[in-house]
Amino acid sequence: MMRRIQLGLLFSRSGSYRLISEACRLGALRGIEEVNADPAFGLSLVPVERDPGGEVDAYPPLCAEILAAGAQHVVGCVTSWSRKEIIPTLERMGGILWYPCPYEGFEASSQVVYTHACPNQHLVPLLRWAFPRFGRRGFLTGSNYIWGWEMNRVARDIIGEADGDVLAERYLAMGDTDVSRMVAEIRTTRPDFVLNNLIGASSYAFLDAMARENLRVPILSCNLTECELPALGEAAEDLISAGPYFRDGEGPGSSFEAAAHAAVWFLARRLACDPEAPLDRLLSLPGDDLAIDPTTHHATLPVVIAQVEGEAFRVRERWDAVPPDPYLARRDRFMRPRPQLAVVAP
Repeated sequence: MMRRIQLGLLFSRSGSYRLISEACRLGALRGIEEVNADPAFGLSLVPVERDPGGEVDAYPPLCAEILAAGAQHVVGCVTSWSRKEIIPTLERMGGILWYPCPYEGFEASSQVVYTHACPNQHLVPLLRWAFPRFGRRGFLTGSNYIWGWEMNRVARDIIGEADGDVLAERYLAMGDTDVSRMVAEIRTTRPDFVLNNLIGASSYAFLDAMARENLRVPILSCNLTECELPALGEAAEDLISAGPYFRDGEGPGSSFEAAAHAAVWFLARRLACDPEAPLDRLLSLPGDDLAIDPTTHHATLPVVIAQVEGEAFRVRERWDAVPPDPYLARRDRFMRPRPQLAVVAP
């Protein structure tokens, strides 16, 4: 008899980050469809879906509704704000969130599995790659919430330890599209690169303005993927982004879809072995798909740096199987060259 297992989906289908959210949702739904079509699993995943509509206050009660309906596992959330908002609900009700988006690190919740990248898998290698090519004078931008603040904090550390300079650090409210002062300041300061931690409509307006002003400054991102290229058009040309996956002109989806899809498959394979297993047991079950660190609940992932060329991402560099380091505890993480020891004869 086919076992039915309810699986929560908690994604906003409207609001500032709608395109990212929709990509994650489609990846999860595709995974559910594939699992349900494969009799080898011996189970049927039943989606229990709620739409917070981009309102952060709606996430906790809707997450509670999903868990009360019988789902223990939830694939969902895009922003760190929304993820952090539902963690108390997950703790209280015994739920597990499978989070399919890049984030700023410095978190390891017992109730969250992180299937996308953390800073040592996006920001650190991106800046290491960029410094020798462009220089170390950076202009930092961000949406005025957790992702922007924390990403720019880590970027300041990396740039400082590399003996570089942060020329400015500027923020916009989420959804704000008035980028004129930011663009004017970039024209004046002439940085070697811009780190774009804006999201959604703010990011689209910024990239469009930079293109219209013909400011030939390398723009780096850790969260812009194929799912947002239709909203950007020609303004995305030459954008450089880091993540675990780019389709390089071929293949399906984006890294957001891939991370949500991988979460569903990872979960389904292990629930097929032990449908009642707690999270620590699920993570310990064998498999050759996604490697999740049982201590931090973060995934080992490839690191790919890609650049938009001809309206598609083209891979510039790739590293395979980079273990997660969400707290950036490994001291070789930054760019400062170590002094060379010289042997001096007595």
